[in-house]
Amino acid sequence: MADYLKYNIKVLRNDLIVHDAIEGSEIINVYIPFVHLNNFFFEKFGGFIYKHSATVWIESLLANSELSKQEKFFVNVENRFFQIAIIKNKELILYNSFNYKTKEDFIYYILFTAEQLKMNPNEFQLFLSGQIDEESALYKITYTYIRNVHFLKSTLHADDHKNYILLSQSV
Repeated sequence: MADYLKYNIKVLRNDLIVHDAIEGSEIINVYIPFVHLNNFFFEKFGGFIYKHSATVWIESLLANSELSKQEKFFVNVENRFFQIAIIKNKELILYNSFNYKTKEDFIYYILFTAEQLKMNPNEFQLFLSGQIDEESALYKITYTYIRNVHFLKSTLHADDHKNYILLSQSV
């Protein structure tokens, strides 16, 4: 797993590397967990199961997507970083994450990803979640270049796209 990660992040010799199997697929998410944070929770509350937020997000997207020949484009926005997932026929076509500093960086990565997958910004459905709303500069520039922009709704809380990953976690 260290050989896999070393091409994307700096891996130290003593880093703990773990993986999550994505439910309902053959996908494995490999990552370095926040060991100190996990140890703190373990000491305070006892044993627990943890997953990477990308694992939870992808599992939820796959579980809640319908069989469709049309690709759906998902973007989860955090502070200075965001994730992209493309789903088609209940299968993950692509997952990636990007750091951004400006709204132009943000839209560049979205449009570049769409271009690489030959997805027309006038046709595909883009679903947003996370730290974004209709008043944000990120939303406004996205809506300028992409015609079908929606907020992703949690099956539990229809109005809260900002906490989609947290609300999608099964207990």
